[in-house]
Amino acid sequence: MPDADPHVEVNGETVPISKLVASHLELQDEVALLRDESKRAMRKLAADQELRPWQVELLKLQRHLEAHNLRMIVLFEGRDASGKGGTIRRITRFMNVKHYRVVALGKPHHEQKTQWYFQRYVAQFPRGGEMVIFDRSWYNRAMVEKVFSFCTDLEYENFMKGVVGFEKDLVRQGTILLKLYFSVTKEEQARRFERRRDDPLRQWKLSEIDVQAQEHWDDFTDLKFAMLKRTSTAAAPWTIIRSEVKQKARLNAMKVILNSVPYEGRSTSLDFVPDRDIVVSGAEELSNMKAELIRKGKFTL
Repeated sequence: MPDADPHVEVNGETVPISKLVASHLELQDEVALLRDESKRAMRKLAADQELRPWQVELLKLQRHLEAHNLRMIVLFEGRDASGKGGTIRRITRFMNVKHYRVVALGKPHHEQKTQWYFQRYVAQFPRGGEMVIFDRSWYNRAMVEKVFSFCTDLEYENFMKGVVGFEKDLVRQGTILLKLYFSVTKEEQARRFERRRDDPLRQWKLSEIDVQAQEHWDDFTDLKFAMLKRTSTAAAPWTIIRSEVKQKARLNAMKVILNSVPYEGRSTSLDFVPDRDIVVSGAEELSNMKAELIRKGKFTL
């Protein structure tokens, strides 16, 4: 009776063919994995190269702020997993660390809760020649705190009444204030949450608040509408960044920041006009949301 598992000689050693087949299949899997990793690395390299000229321009902007002793604040707001953190990392990657700070404040401690609401944010404001980027800002009160009842209705209302004057004074006294809101669809947010849940290197990003974000999607949308309606002003308008495609969001956020300051040495070979499919004014977003409400009876943006 023939051998059920024939053997062959390999380098002087007799090896079952089934073992060779298993090793071959395993090697095929490893090669496929390496190819995928190589493709991802090449895509990342291409994306980084695309941003490089704009990062050079950001260095020019930074030198301009320093030379003219200007103060600049950039607010990054938006839904969870909308790409704020990744954009901030690309913006600051080559910046001079002496002249910028990224501020991401945690929950206020007991003493801070007894202070004027804006006080802990004011403590982080830039000196002359410095840019401060807030990874979430005082607008926590307009969105997250309100949704999860971390503030009272009165505290929310006092904030909404006071923030316009607060920002108007900031701008009047010479601070450059830029307010960016990163917008992502419910489906894309869910996909990004799932990736965080499955990837051990990203699980730290998934907080309890994130887990509940999908459940409270409509609540956040209603508050976004109220925030844009009441706090997007001539002195401090909101700019919406559509962040379905992260690379496009990062590039266009850089353009918006660069266009906010008439710095010296601006490149004449780059196109500084933001993509209208990605960058939308607060007023236009408000109009879009109103149209959606009329058409579908609810907000979908």
